[in-house]
Amino acid sequence: MRRVIRNAAIVNEGMISHSDVLINNGRIEKIAPQISVPGYAEELNAEGQYLFPGVIDDQVHFREPGLTHKATIYSESKAAVAGGTTSFMEMPNTIPPALTNELLEQKFRIAQITSLANFSFFLGTSNDNLEEIKRVDKRNVCGVKIFMGSSTGQLVVDNEKSLEGIFRESPVLIATHCETDPLIKRNESTMRARYGEAIPMELHPVIRNEEQCFASSRKAVELATRHGARLHILHVSTAEEIALFTNQIPLSEKRITAEVCVHHLWFDSNDYQKFGSLIKCNPAIKDARHKKQLLAALLDDRIDFIATDHAPHTWEEKNTFTANGKINYFKCPSGLPLIQHSLNMLLQFYHQKKITLEKIAEKMCHAPAVAFHIKERGFIREGYYADLVLVDLNKPCTVSKENLFYKCGWSPLEGITFNSSVTHTLVNGRLVYANGVFDESVNGMRLAFDR
Repeated sequence: MRRVIRNAAIVNEGMISHSDVLINNGRIEKIAPQISVPGYAEELNAEGQYLFPGVIDDQVHFREPGLTHKATIYSESKAAVAGGTTSFMEMPNTIPPALTNELLEQKFRIAQITSLANFSFFLGTSNDNLEEIKRVDKRNVCGVKIFMGSSTGQLVVDNEKSLEGIFRESPVLIATHCETDPLIKRNESTMRARYGEAIPMELHPVIRNEEQCFASSRKAVELATRHGARLHILHVSTAEEIALFTNQIPLSEKRITAEVCVHHLWFDSNDYQKFGSLIKCNPAIKDARHKKQLLAALLDDRIDFIATDHAPHTWEEKNTFTANGKINYFKCPSGLPLIQHSLNMLLQFYHQKKITLEKIAEKMCHAPAVAFHIKERGFIREGYYADLVLVDLNKPCTVSKENLFYKCGWSPLEGITFNSSVTHTLVNGRLVYANGVFDESVNGMRLAFDR
């Protein structure tokens, strides 16, 4: 099937240009100011709108298998495309955890029949699955994930010999959750002695503080440097960690990369008073100085791109109470759902003159594709897959329970009105989302990697 997008303002590769885009058989066939198409082609008039490459989110938790009361690959991929995310890479802390290549392939099979977006999955790591890591096919698996500190779930690699082996032997990118368990447990013990189970949520960034984040990230960088590993540090949350990264070499040549998540740019520790457990996440949202410096590092390329760490939990799980009616800090899981509005959040920064449209495309679309060597995605180029998003910068949208697609049914952004709206999302050339209406007749594709 052929489709022409007419009169779009294309945001791509550092420029905004007005052109038509011809899509044929799932790919971009032609980009030109005026395209004449002999025969039939569906037309989409994009006059007054901006056309972005589809957003690529390298860090999500879609909870399937084993935790499907929170989310499913289907439900969260639906929310993703409604927000302009056309490709995702999902984490291994499901039940069972994806610690073998066979378990990993089971997740791929689920996605092949349920995901509306394109997909890949990280293999999990443990203290004793090095042989599985060595067997990963670098052409069709995005990477391996190390929890260097425990978060939600039971995956953590805390054996020094195991860490050395993974950094030495992994054939693919190593993505790390960098926190330091001994320091966290020390801080938890101190706060438990004072407050019992009802530790106030505003103390979460005191327990999971800057010191332990930096110590773990520094260790990961040291291991990667020693072994020549390809390292990507997930969800950098502190100004201190920025010093570990460079903007002196092109992204395509970097062996060590980093990302910031949208919530670490949007919220700060003052927001615990309003949102409490709803914004409890690991690493913690910290004081306001961090989000300012993290944005600056994103803009000057010390931090390479943006993710969500989309991590839904049920409302009941987030609001588990102690016997005296206070939120139970230890039973409240960490994580928040964000993927439906990540592009909206960055576009809101654009309206606030904090970032340009061109930089949004670079950090949400181009850079993840370059860093992970994703084949033929992340750019609006002839021959590439037609993963595309149309945005109306002047069409406000208000977040409410009625227009959320997460299975958990809530968002910390409820009540916020964004200045912009995602109006259309195309995945592999198919119009999957259009002004609130979905086409679920065709699923997304498994991502391929050119390594």
